[in-house]
Amino acid sequence: MGVGPRYDGGAGGAGGDGLDLGGGRGDGAGDDAEALLRARLRLADEQIETPPGLWDRIRDPGTEQVPAVVPLSQRRPRMVMLVVAAAVAAVALGVWWLVRPGPVTLQPAGPPPTVKITVHNSERACRTGRSLECALRLANDPHAKYAERGNSAGRVWHGDALAARCVVTDGRMVRDEAGITSTRWYLVTSGQGVRGWLPGVRTRNTREVPECPAGVK
Repeated sequence: MGVGPRYDGGAGGAGGDGLDLGGGRGDGAGDDAEALLRARLRLADEQIETPPGLWDRIRDPGTEQVPAVVPLSQRRPRMVMLVVAAAVAAVALGVWWLVRPGPVTLQPAGPPPTVKITVHNSERACRTGRSLECALRLANDPHAKYAERGNSAGRVWHGDALAARCVVTDGRMVRDEAGITSTRWYLVTSGQGVRGWLPGVRTRNTREVPECPAGVK
């Protein structure tokens, strides 16, 4: 009987030690698996790449303009102002219609422009005084004979200023006392209002005079 208890006690002690060692080995394996899992998760997290431009989109959100909504209280005054402006314009138009000027009457055009020319007498003795012997004739027709009785529109004298309207270059040729000839004739008006044709040899004009249109007499 003494042997039995010692055997049981030894076996029990041995069994107790075996259970304790088995439990220790199980806890160590669990810790290793957990550490391995954490290491793999950390590695996977480090390998994740951030998409390009993600942080810029987060920092600068889209700035879309939201259409402004005008409150009804602000729109009403604008409508009132537009209505008032239209009414004022209508009244102004009506007043203008009542006081508008009558039909415009076209006034006749003024006299055509002229060029000043001076009468020249080749005879020195006739350059002073206004005798009939020294008078020079203005003709009615630059193409008729200058000395014809009916071809006289008036008289001018040396030094008279005349207003030349135009000139013809194909008139009858005239020769003065100095032997100068010309077929130019100027349509002139004297200071007394006499209108006629002055032979080109009776002036020493240096200014440009426009040619007469066809049919001018």
